[in-house]
Amino acid sequence: MAEYYKLQEEFFVDMQRCIGCKACEAACAECETNGQESMIHVNYVDRSTTIQTTVQVCMHCEDPVCANVCPADAITKDEFGVVHTANTSRCIGCSNCVMACPFGVPKKMEEYDLMMKCNMCYDRTSVGKKPMCATVCPSGALFYGTREEIQAKRPNSTPINTFLFGEETVKTKVNLMMPKGSTELRVL
Repeated sequence: MAEYYKLQEEFFVDMQRCIGCKACEAACAECETNGQESMIHVNYVDRSTTIQTTVQVCMHCEDPVCANVCPADAITKDEFGVVHTANTSRCIGCSNCVMACPFGVPKKMEEYDLMMKCNMCYDRTSVGKKPMCATVCPSGALFYGTREEIQAKRPNSTPINTFLFGEETVKTKVNLMMPKGSTELRVL
């Protein structure tokens, strides 16, 4: 199955293009592997002063802290760099991953006593298809394709995948679109 995984294709998020339509959430919830729960979330930046929204997806870290803090070894990263949701037979529902993720992505689903998060639609991407959320995003805030394609679509932006949280550097598989020439994002 994974022989169809297209390594040249990447996931790109352009936060400024998010219009808050939640089409990505609806598409994600339709995925049969999620139990009709969305693994992607649309959030308001500051609802009291703006209607600006952002989309929150798993960034699929190169060295995933969620997996590193899991005492049950329930979270794994595969050879393609996809960090998978917790293995249901191993997850003990401790929420260590929820507290440790610098991007705030994993969610503990109380009704299942299980951590769940985006796995980049592995059931689709591993057979050469695009993630559901990227196929329905009307504004292009979510894009799955090659660097050449995104550079043609966003000539004034640069995809980055290096984030600085204080003294900690986190590199990710997912790219965030930033102003042209950017190399990293420092989170204060």
